[in-house]
Formats: sequence, structure tokens, C-alpha cells
Amino acid sequence: MKQNISKTFRSLSLGFILFAFTSCNLLSAAGLSDKGLSNKKVPEKLTSTTANSAVNLDHSLWTKLLQKHVDKSGDVDYKAFKDDKKQLEEYLSMLSKNKPGKDWSVQEQLAYYINLYNAHTVALILENYPLKSIKDIESPWTKAIVAVGDKKLALGGIENSILRKMNEPRIHFAINCASISCPKLLNEAYTAAKINEQLDEVTREFINSDKNKIGENAAKLSAIFDWYKKDFITKKIKSVREYVNQYSDIKINKGATISYKSYNWNLNEQK
Repeated sequence: MKQNISKTFRSLSLGFILFAFTSCNLLSAAGLSDKGLSNKKVPEKLTSTTANSAVNLDHSLWTKLLQKHVDKSGDVDYKAFKDDKKQLEEYLSMLSKNKPGKDWSVQEQLAYYINLYNAHTVALILENYPLKSIKDIESPWTKAIVAVGDKKLALGGIENSILRKMNEPRIHFAINCASISCPKLLNEAYTAAKINEQLDEVTREFINSDKNKIGENAAKLSAIFDWYKKDFITKKIKSVREYVNQYSDIKINKGATISYKSYNWNLNEQK
């Protein structure tokens, strides 16, 4: 009897290990891992600089496209953007040919991965335009559609396996998922020379926008603060409330009621 139980336990254990191994391989194959790409931890106090990197990429083409097709509200003229699809493809090709290495600074890596995510999201929308929502596209965040060197990643892999692991919660207000409830798409490229100021700008703008409803005794926050709650909490910042208060014009009192808004996945298209 004991021998049978032991055999059964070993079989179950082996089955679990094989399932876990297969699942990990499937996730990697789907582009949801970092595929071994270099990504550094952001220091507690990030500074903007190009002086400490072996590579400093030129993101001016992306800035040119954004300033032409994205308004101050972050809404995108996708119909007109389609006319510049070749220029966007040129920019994506440049990113693909420049795989981040360990000799890149954390500033340069951070700017690269944010721009990579945003530019490929726009490209994905253009490939499927017209549409009502990014969620109308099959597996938009899990298909390995992003080429970096000889690697292929999914948008979800860039966000969850690279950017979130860089220990910089402000990335949640920099990457744009082409939806109304998303933080707005900044109409300039992120660069190592301005990265800290840009991240502060988009974080402050998002928190004080109508994407959140903040009062002293009650706050209804974006679902982003619910989905990624653990990213905002550190040894110094003990709660989402404390994180928001760093940037909010209205400070939320301790003990205030905090709830989360429904997410509007409709396309962030200019009307």
C-alpha cells in the first residue's frame, strides 16, 4: 500500500514538473519571457544622462511621427498615421538592429524599451485598422511580434518580463495600450537625456487627470493601481495611497476610501 502511494506521489510530482517545464517553454515560445535581453535595475534616484552609456540611439524619427500624429491629449490620428507606415517601419527596423547590451546605461535601456513597446503598439493598431479596440485583435499582448536582434518578444513580455523588472513603477504611465483609459501617449520619444523628467511628467499628468477621481476622504483610482499594486509599494512607500500622494495635487487622507474605476478599452483615436 505504502509502495503504491509512493509510486503515485512520484508520478504526480514528475507530472507537475513536466507540466511546469512545458508551461515555461510555452511562455518563452510565445514571447512572454525577456529572451535573455539585458535589463538593468533602476536606481532609487534616477538621473537623466547620456554620459554613462556605450550606445546612445537616435529616436528623433519616432518623435517626428508622434508630433505629427498625436495631439496634446495623447489621442492618435491612426488614419493619417497609416500614410507614414514606412517611416514607422524604418524606426522599428532601427530598434530591431540595436539589441540592448550590458554596456548600455539603465537610462538608455529604459528609453529603448518604452519606445519599443509604444511604437510596436501603434504598428499593431495600424495593421488592423480600422477597429474599435485593441482587444478586437487576437492575442495582442501574447503574440511574439516584436523583433529585437534575433529574438522575438510579445508586448506582454516587454512589459512584464523586462520593464516591470527594472524596478521603475513610473513605466506604467509611459507605456500606452492604445486605449482611452490608458495613460496618454507622449508626443515625443523617451530619451536617456530626459528620461527622469519625462517619467515624472507623465506620472504627474496621469494621476491628476480625469483617469482618476481624487478627494481627501475618498479616491476612485485607475485600475492600473489595482492591477499592478505591488509595483508601487516599496520599503518606503507602504501603500498605493502614499504613492499617489507623491504626485497628486489633492492629498488623500490616511483611512480614506479607495476604489478603482472600470477600464475603457476603446481606441484612443482622435475624433
